[in-house]
Amino acid sequence: MSRQKNVLLLFLFLLPMVLFAQEGAKGEATVEELFLKNAEIRVLREQAITVDRDIKLLALQGIQEMIDEGKISSGDPEAHYILDYLSTEGIGTAVLENRRLINYFPEVRRKSCELLGRLGGERSVSSLIRVLADEDETMVLSEAVYALGEIGTNENNSTSQAISAAVIAQDTVRPDDNFAFAALLAFEKLAKKTGSLSDTSVFSAIIRIAQGNYIRPVRQKANELLIALRKLNE
Repeated sequence: MSRQKNVLLLFLFLLPMVLFAQEGAKGEATVEELFLKNAEIRVLREQAITVDRDIKLLALQGIQEMIDEGKISSGDPEAHYILDYLSTEGIGTAVLENRRLINYFPEVRRKSCELLGRLGGERSVSSLIRVLADEDETMVLSEAVYALGEIGTNENNSTSQAISAAVIAQDTVRPDDNFAFAALLAFEKLAKKTGSLSDTSVFSAIIRIAQGNYIRPVRQKANELLIALRKLNE
């Protein structure tokens, strides 16, 4: 690995640490303080910052195992920091070699979104909403909207509006059946977990799917969800 690439990678990973440290000055633990508490997480962090796709996936597998084993609680800041970093791999965190992007790993971003949904917490919601705004791969977008539904919080309609905006944007560019169905499932989960879903942007997005260029089962799911939401809001 060239020195230039090393410096760039280190800068990209340390920049959010500096920002997090500013929060620490206000009374919250800094990133370094958090990682010093857990040797296993420190190893996963080192794996996450490599430029090797398979090693990054190993880091994600490690976080998944820690979640499965109950070693990580909901919203854990250390785990979130790694997942947030990997969810932008190749987009927000770009590593160049001879002016060529070498860390564009959609599968890493997709798996990160899945685990953010399992981790939960306000920080995970913010990370996933950012993914919806920045991502261009439909498989990652599908995982992100489903993960938001899994978490199931919708403070000030921020989650439902982010999903709705992603549906409209994606439908306009390139309608994708898997993404549309994932968005419908996310709306359904949000409605069940919050007790209602009356945001007008949601209905606009669902109608867009129901009338759009999607396969019949997707359009049928959209129509069924519209009926269910109307009944829920009666």
